Amino acid sequence: MIRKISILAAAMLAASAATVSAQTTGDWVLGNYKGAGYWFPGIIDKIAGGKVTIRYDDGDKETVALADVRPYNWAIGTKVECNFKGQGDWYRGTISSLAGEKIGIAYDDGDKEVTKTGRCRSK
Repeated sequence: MIRKISILAAAMLAASAATVSAQTTGDWVLGNYKGAGYWFPGIIDKIAGGKVTIRYDDGDKETVALADVRPYNWAIGTKVECNFKGQGDWYRGTISSLAGEKIGIAYDDGDKEVTKTGRCRSK
């Protein structure tokens, strides 16, 4: 019985941690840019009045509601879409390496690329 309670408590803690948004200036986050349903990486510049200003990795800046911010959770194996060679076309792939803003992508069509996080997004 105690083991079941411990497992349940751990599951509840993990679930609540996944829904908590980063709330500290300087945190690396994912922002729902222009509310379009795509999540782009960036750094929190400012927090005021329930709004968060994000400086995205691609250089754009936007102020959004706290609900439009997620903790940065990209890791090797995460499915993303990236702007292949920065030429404007977005393709699906999987993160194969990650070192700060340098990201390796294995595209679904077999191509590979090392690019910057600012050229990628997730759903």
